[in-house]
Amino acid sequence: MSTERPLVDRHGRAIRYLRVSVTDRCDLRCRYCMAEEMRFLPRSAILTLDEIALIAERFVARGVTKIRLTGGEPLVRRDALDLVRRLGRSVGAGLDELTLTTNGTQLAAHATTLAAAGVRRINVSLDSRDPERFRHITRRGDVAQVLDGIVAARAAGLAVKINMVALKGLNDAEIPAMLDWTSAQGMDLTLIETMPLGRIDEDRADRFVPLTQVFDTLAARFSLVRDAHDSGGPARYWRVGGTGARLGLISPLTGNFCDSCNRVRLTTEGKLFTCLGHDDQVDLKAAIRTGGLAAVDAAIDAAIASKPARHDFDVTPGAAPAVARHMSVTGG
Repeated sequence: MSTERPLVDRHGRAIRYLRVSVTDRCDLRCRYCMAEEMRFLPRSAILTLDEIALIAERFVARGVTKIRLTGGEPLVRRDALDLVRRLGRSVGAGLDELTLTTNGTQLAAHATTLAAAGVRRINVSLDSRDPERFRHITRRGDVAQVLDGIVAARAAGLAVKINMVALKGLNDAEIPAMLDWTSAQGMDLTLIETMPLGRIDEDRADRFVPLTQVFDTLAARFSLVRDAHDSGGPARYWRVGGTGARLGLISPLTGNFCDSCNRVRLTTEGKLFTCLGHDDQVDLKAAIRTGGLAAVDAAIDAAIASKPARHDFDVTPGAAPAVARHMSVTGG
């Protein structure tokens, strides 16, 4: 039995889930996520892959059972697959699951390697299957490249869940067709409310659509039965009748889920955030470089002890972002 101090915050929530931003860089520029002209961190400012692995292994030793690698786009970082292979060795040895969120552009080339390294399922961000709309949302993307990546991932044995951010007047009319498609393919679909993180070139209030409204529209067309499935994250699930697929909803604004939050986030520059909607953080890069793993443990303890009860998201017209950093910096 491990004698490591458990990760339990002051609200009694056990921390079991670590999300790691491998890089803030991305080969797309999704409108709700980042500005078109982004300035990314210099390589000198970010954690090495060895440092990421050492920190992640400390979290596993202290009770984290799920790690998700994110970005930006994690697969655009050179040698990211070396990190996947290393962390994959912990699966079954303290870690229950190693998974990945990706935009899918690099999947065709790397799906087989991911599966061989111990990844069993991935999330693919796909906000539209219409080529012109996809290019508009991403400012530069080719949806055929993503769809080819999904095919490759499934052929490699990876379970694929589609993540779709609901955007009023942009892709909300496409949501029923997306659920039709994912269900027919045997893939789950998770819908996400847009979140006020970082300044972008648009007012998020213009694109915010409450998922309560989306769910009512879908329930009139599909047979949706509440499902107790737990993916370890914030989504709440419904079984899509007549299929083996599920619909998930992540609704931080209309269905706050903070009371059960089991997550912390490590950014690519080594900052540990215990809440997506707050700026409170500790610097694990400084800790590991000046005091080694003992300092990392002390910093983790300080962060967990100060984890807030909930976020303070607001998407009313003209409201400032909850935090200045973009989602790609924190990890999507």
